[in-house]
Amino acid sequence: MMEFASRADEFRPSPVRAVFEVARDPSVVSLAGGNPDLSVLPADAVGDVASLLLRGRAGEILQYGSGAGVDGLRELVVKLMARGGSAVTGADILPTTGSQAGLDLVTKLYCNPGDVIVAEGPTYVGALGVFGAYEVDVQHVEMDHDGMQPEAVAQALDELAAQGKRVPFVYVIPSFQNPTGVTMPEERRRELVEVCAQRDVMIVEDDPYALLSFDRSDPRPSMHGMAPEHVIHLGSFSKIFAPGLRVGWMAAPPEVRGRLQIAAESVVIHPSNLAQSLVTSWVGSEHWEPALDRAVELYKERWTAMEEALTEYMPDSASWTTPSGGFFTWVTADELLGKDVLAEAVANGVVLVPGSACYMDGRESNAARLAFSGVAPARIREGVRRFAEVLGSL
Repeated sequence: MMEFASRADEFRPSPVRAVFEVARDPSVVSLAGGNPDLSVLPADAVGDVASLLLRGRAGEILQYGSGAGVDGLRELVVKLMARGGSAVTGADILPTTGSQAGLDLVTKLYCNPGDVIVAEGPTYVGALGVFGAYEVDVQHVEMDHDGMQPEAVAQALDELAAQGKRVPFVYVIPSFQNPTGVTMPEERRRELVEVCAQRDVMIVEDDPYALLSFDRSDPRPSMHGMAPEHVIHLGSFSKIFAPGLRVGWMAAPPEVRGRLQIAAESVVIHPSNLAQSLVTSWVGSEHWEPALDRAVELYKERWTAMEEALTEYMPDSASWTTPSGGFFTWVTADELLGKDVLAEAVANGVVLVPGSACYMDGRESNAARLAFSGVAPARIREGVRRFAEVLGSL
């Protein structure tokens, strides 16, 4: 049999996808997947938009398109990013096949095997899969209740430089972080930008949850808006419209953005014209904002249900983060350390993401990620109760 490349061993299954079939069992409560609730979408209205697009522009939309993306989508992203303080133009924007593809592109462009990426500890499991595939090491910087600590990042960068290690970028999820749910305050974001700019290290700002604050009048400032020459911004329509369309974007300095487009064209030729056009028409319509408001209100109610259940059922050793938006909370408990919590949880009819999966080295963890966005309050309560039973049995 033909031998695989050395990097093939780094292709790791997502702990969420690995239990996807289990989670589909109606008797199992899944607190694993960070899924948006699409019940808030008026399906008929979305269908009408899609029908109008195909009736009026099928010859254009179903044909090959540009690797630069649909013009209207880029202009829509310009408006969305302005909410976070970014003054970009359409020329700065590259639509992608979901923000996951954007993360793959920037890693492909910037990283050599053996490079070191500095990232939050814990961090998004999907990012770890990308970094591993390109044979890149990760040095985690532990977080506090305000996220990644700039002084710890400075120390890590200086130590790695002293060791002769190349750091292509710092990877950070500043708003309602995946997996912890914590949000970095504005002043800390500025400090992190300054730390990296002083050392000429790029920041990759992965910000798919920025518009999901429980207080919709409080937009989160983007680090890209603070220093666009030092930050590559990743955004996504998966959380604010529909993940199945697989539409995201990148904002980068023009010389970088051009290289990213060439890298993207070598894989996908161009993102789906139909998906981009549907996103442009829907998110640019009068229907989108009210639907997003309804979704965020649901997520807020579901976090309240989860917090109440955690307070009622969790043992005294447990604690958890208090998100002000997004999809997740991070539960820590002494009982979890060194245990195969996922197997125990599945056996008890509940699915979650073990903390060890959120570190590149798979270190032992006394934590787990619980997602509340796509689960009704009664199911959340039952899932937390089952999780508490697991803790009691460990």
